[in-house]
Amino acid sequence: MGSEPVPVAVVEDDPNIADLVDLYLRQAGFRVYQANSGERGLEVIAERRPRLVILDVGLPGDVDGLEVCRRLRATSDIPVILLTARDTEIDRILGLELGADDYVTKPFSPRELVARVKAILRRADGPRPTDTAAVLAFGAVEVDVKRREARLDGTAVPLAAREFELLQYLGENRGIALSRRQLLDGVWGDDWIGDERTVDVHVRQLRKKFGDHLPLTTVWGVGYRLD
Repeated sequence: MGSEPVPVAVVEDDPNIADLVDLYLRQAGFRVYQANSGERGLEVIAERRPRLVILDVGLPGDVDGLEVCRRLRATSDIPVILLTARDTEIDRILGLELGADDYVTKPFSPRELVARVKAILRRADGPRPTDTAAVLAFGAVEVDVKRREARLDGTAVPLAAREFELLQYLGENRGIALSRRQLLDGVWGDDWIGDERTVDVHVRQLRKKFGDHLPLTTVWGVGYRLD
């Protein structure tokens, strides 16, 4: 007996796009649940508990895609891929800051979208093994690997899944200047095909949450180093 199809939610108000994505995902062996509004999308996600969400940014009504992403991130680390017709940097950064794992700009290749879905799920299903100490400490900042908890002066700091993994990876390679590509390979996986600026967005979030307590240095022309 084969394994059960992996459920994916597609929240998209354009039926042509939704049906096209549905078709390619089903051909790739996924089970697809569709919703055409933010409100319905949240209901479907709660009812069906998909493994990943493909989410249109420009949904109609008060609950657009960014608001759906914000609400999901308040309670869940479910992977989210944003679909956006807006290709400005500020829109991409906002989506990533809200906790999206990736974004795809319309018009897009359905095959590429399916490839991104598979890459993100492989990463989610295969946590990177580590032989580091159970707790990494950088002054007032602690990273409890087993509990997946980051603390500042003993108080837990809420982090998105990618933020935690990036902080952990930097800590495991403390003192080493790592390029954006090295960080993407180590945290997102070497088959991740998104924008390298994703790293900058997540670094900005870490700095915002830990302030000067996090000894994270920008190495110009290279990337970042945790001292």
